[in-house]
This record gives sequence, C-alpha cells and structure tokens, in this order.
Amino acid sequence: MIPAALIVAINRRSLTVAFLGFVLLSGCATVPAGKRDPRDRFERVNRSVYKFNTSLDHAILRPVARAYVRVTPDGARRCVANFFGNLVYPTTIVNDVLQGKVRDGLSDSARFGINTVAGIGGLFDPASRWNFDKHDEDFGQTLGKWGVPAGPYLMLPLLGPSTARDAPARLVDHFTSPEGYIADTAAIVALTVSGAINTRAGLLSSDPLVDGAYDPYAFVRDAWLQRREYKVRDGNVASEPEPDLGPEDETPHDP
Repeated sequence: MIPAALIVAINRRSLTVAFLGFVLLSGCATVPAGKRDPRDRFERVNRSVYKFNTSLDHAILRPVARAYVRVTPDGARRCVANFFGNLVYPTTIVNDVLQGKVRDGLSDSARFGINTVAGIGGLFDPASRWNFDKHDEDFGQTLGKWGVPAGPYLMLPLLGPSTARDAPARLVDHFTSPEGYIADTAAIVALTVSGAINTRAGLLSSDPLVDGAYDPYAFVRDAWLQRREYKVRDGNVASEPEPDLGPEDETPHDP
C-alpha cells in the first residue's frame, strides 16, 4: 500500500539494497495452510512484498501522514486533496472516451475546466456545487471494459496491490496525467512526495481494520480485488456494495 512517490524519496543505492532484501525475503515467506486463492498464484512472493511495503509504511509514511494530519487544518488538507484529484483528472477524461462514455467525458471535461479556472488550479471544487458528477476511470479499468482479464494478483514493491492487467496500465495513466510531462526534477519530487502523504493521510482511518484483521495480507488482497472489480463493472457486481477502504475516493469539497 506504499505509493510510488517513495521511490523518489530514497536514493538509488538505498532502494537497490532494500529491493535485494525483499528478494531474499521472498524465499522464506510462509503461506497459511488451507486452500489457495486461485487469483493469487504468486502468493508466497506477494506476501514477502507486502511485508516489505508494510515495514516501509510503518517506519516512514504512516508517521509522516499522522503528523501531517495533526498539524494541518482540515480546510488546508481538503485543498490539497482537491488539487491532487484535479491534477490526475485528465486520465479519467481520456478513459471516459476510450470506454465510449461520451456523456461522462463531456461532464468530466467541464468539471476539470471549472475546477482548474474557478477553483484556482483545483484547490477548490466549485464543480461539485454546480452538480457536475465526479467519475473515476483509469486505463486498467478500460482494459477490463475491453474484455482483458485481470490475471494474477500482484503486490508490487512500493506501489501496492495490482494485477497482471493493471500493473502495466499504470504507465499509460502516467502519460495521460500532467505529471507525466513535468521536466523539472524538483517539481516532480515535490509533487510525488506531497501526493504520497496526501494519499496516505486519506487511508489512516482504514488502519485499524487492516491492523486488526486475522490475516492483514488476505484482507487487503480480497478488499482490493473486490473494489477493483466493482469499479471495472461500474458497480454491477452481484448487487454488493463497494468495499470501504477509507475516505480517499470521497469527492472533496471546498473548505
């Protein structure tokens, strides 16, 4: 559950050592007895990566996110969440079009324009007050709509839960976001680190659920896969509600 932003916060040598440590750990990870989940054919390695990610999260990102929440007013945090939500919104627009959701694409384009201009670069969210619905699409969902199967579950180092379909789709999402075209290294570092803190702060409320689970790895895997399927199918999954992993996907509003 560690965002990609941590990559830029760790120098190359440290990252190499950490990854080699993960590789060594993968050979000694234990898998609980019982029937294996057919979606998780690489469970032994995935559990090692999860342990690696969780260790980094508990040592670095979670304490920083908690401090951020303590010292930053609610209104300021909402502005930050609004900004990052707006920054990646072009990805949603592109995938609206790729999925043939013309009406959603027009609505999302208007939303992006309104919040960028009237919302001062996306810091505020006037589009929600003006009843422009918010959607959430990415290229992994688009591939799912096109009939590409999810494939095996993958726990990626630093990046968190994914699948064989969704992992490479992240690269496409990167280049449909303005962040993919920023050349200034300092700006990239600032955006990725602050974005990681913002995302982790939004997940703090789910920590007790994960920490209190009998098997936190399986809990995260099952909840993530269920939620992902819900999003790919636009909610049409046996009438089950979308799993709640935290408030990160709630539509932010003006302070």
